[in-house]
Amino acid sequence: MTALDLTSGWEVPNVAAAVLRAGSVVSTAGDQRHRFRLASISKPITAWATLVAVEEGIIELDTPVGQPGCTLRHLLAHAGGYPFEGAAPIAAPGNTRIYSNTGFDLVAEAVAERADMSFAEYLSAAVFEPLGMDHTELIGSPAHGVHGDVTDLGRFVAEVTAPRLVHADTAAEAVRPQWPELAGIVPGMGRFDRCPWGLGFELRGEKDPHWTGRHNTASTFGHFGGAGTMFWIDPDVDPQAPLAVIALTDRDFDEWARQAWPELSDAVVHEFAGAPA
Repeated sequence: MTALDLTSGWEVPNVAAAVLRAGSVVSTAGDQRHRFRLASISKPITAWATLVAVEEGIIELDTPVGQPGCTLRHLLAHAGGYPFEGAAPIAAPGNTRIYSNTGFDLVAEAVAERADMSFAEYLSAAVFEPLGMDHTELIGSPAHGVHGDVTDLGRFVAEVTAPRLVHADTAAEAVRPQWPELAGIVPGMGRFDRCPWGLGFELRGEKDPHWTGRHNTASTFGHFGGAGTMFWIDPDVDPQAPLAVIALTDRDFDEWARQAWPELSDAVVHEFAGAPA
């Protein structure tokens, strides 16, 4: 039995999953080309396209966007002071971690304006096409509207693991804690006095409970979506190579995922990195 065999017991309409080591797929389960709504996994994908735009000189991380004092960096790190939904800010920038779809919509609008094309077009040209993500598209909000499959998301995970579209220093900045002292809420998981976030990527840090496993390291980063989708990359748990997991379903995130995802994560770490079961 492999770790991914656990997904066959999930009470979900459809599930597909993969494990990657050093960016290469080493285990799969389910139909790798079944298309899912990725939901908030769209955020790190949107962030990656934004980092491409930064390197192209279209925009800068410290470009003012939104309310006074707010920058692109604030918005990518959920530190811009905007609510989950809604145009009116509810806090000053850099004061608290407020998980915000609005912030990512503002990011996309800023990139699109400076690139002189729709954000969907820019995302396709900057990320989907060069990575061969030919079964993925943005439908609606850049915060939660990407639809795709495990094969394509694996190509994105491989890019994040060993970047080709952005410089290594830029990729490292994406998973470096931004305003690490901020408190905030991870939707569906709870409030944390220290709620670290990178640029589009959630950082595990010392959060407990968490949707990754007990044996994932504090350097684990990734994202999950309310549609029942998740991926993580742990650069430190395997001394030989970064380890990553993708699991996509079409059952909304709730208690089933809070139980199933950590169990799967620990099983993957046990199988591929030798951590205790």
